[in-house]
Amino acid sequence: MYAVIFTAIVGDPDSRYRQMAEQLRDLAMADFGCTDFISVTEGEQEVALSYWPDEASIKAWKEQAEHRVAQQLGKQGWYKHYKVEVVKILRAYDGP
Repeated sequence: MYAVIFTAIVGDPDSRYRQMAEQLRDLAMADFGCTDFISVTEGEQEVALSYWPDEASIKAWKEQAEHRVAQQLGKQGWYKHYKVEVVKILRAYDGP
């Protein structure tokens, strides 16, 4: 299992931002193997966590056409700065 940690300083999200984010989340989960996606925005900071079965799924998602458009829009103004980290989950457990 892998996780992608996306952190960003929000720039100028236009009217397309929320709609595209919802569509892409649904697409990632339906067609690319994403098993969970959680995002939180507080002030100018955004953090999104997504969970994936393997690196191949993450790479395929990164190259998906609509996701590529969103990446470009992010660079053009939706985000002032962002960072993406791909991590392998070595251990996971749930509580009560």
